[in-house]
Amino acid sequence: MVDFDGKVAVVTGAASGIGRALAERFAAEGMRLVLADIEPAPLQAAAEALRATGAPVEWWVTDVADAAAVEALAETAYGRFGAVHVLCNNAGIVPGGRFRPIWEFAPEDWAWTMGVNLMGIVHGTASFVPRMRATGEWGHVVNTISVAGLFGGANSPVYSVSKHAALRATEALHAALTEENSPIGVTALCPGVVRTGIGTSERNRPQALRPVGQATRDSDAMRQAAAAVTTAGLEPETVAGMVVEAIRERRFYLITTAAFDSAIRTRMEDILARRNPTPVDLLALSKGDVGARG
Repeated sequence: MVDFDGKVAVVTGAASGIGRALAERFAAEGMRLVLADIEPAPLQAAAEALRATGAPVEWWVTDVADAAAVEALAETAYGRFGAVHVLCNNAGIVPGGRFRPIWEFAPEDWAWTMGVNLMGIVHGTASFVPRMRATGEWGHVVNTISVAGLFGGANSPVYSVSKHAALRATEALHAALTEENSPIGVTALCPGVVRTGIGTSERNRPQALRPVGQATRDSDAMRQAAAAVTTAGLEPETVAGMVVEAIRERRFYLITTAAFDSAIRTRMEDILARRNPTPVDLLALSKGDVGARG
């Protein structure tokens, strides 16, 4: 049984959503925390709320797309607590206008999305895992992917591509650590529909990565449909509880719902049968996810 008490957790994207719920759950388990996010005010508020409960907390404004910023986060964590046992590469974004066809996305959409969703994990791995390995202690890395990284379809292509890549990077990390019999476990967190603010990610898009003269939002009808599904999703606290159990079990794949299983299975079978991909409607599957929970 894993004893979290007194251990150190680092969580990116910790100011809200799944990240904040993870921080709160880790604090309840007796862990010391280093919280990171790109939004200073919400991050400070989250840290102060946890400190009020007696949890030892440091916070550090971090753009995970910036390798130097993530390295500074690692230096802060080890400088303050001397160790990191649980690393949650959780920060993620989805570009506006996500239901457009793939050819309508600008290079800036790709650069921003891949920078956060993929390179955030790559940078976290590069800055923290060698330090974690050097201690020889128990540890665990949780990378937040998405069910969108497990199947195909036309919807939300830039986000989905970043999540497919992030999953492959996470599988490579798991394989490398397994080959050396490391005490560090890895979990690929693949949430279905969760009540978070990721649908409003445009608030954090860097000015330099804003496409000129191109849409960054969906139609009102599509946006309202997506928001309605998100509102009925899992609570982040529920997902955080699943993560704690996955860490205890050293479980790699953590998929929070079975609603997407048919799409995942069909993709795998299409590949093995050498047949053309079966069309998938992400929004329809998402409605089925929340519908299955009543």
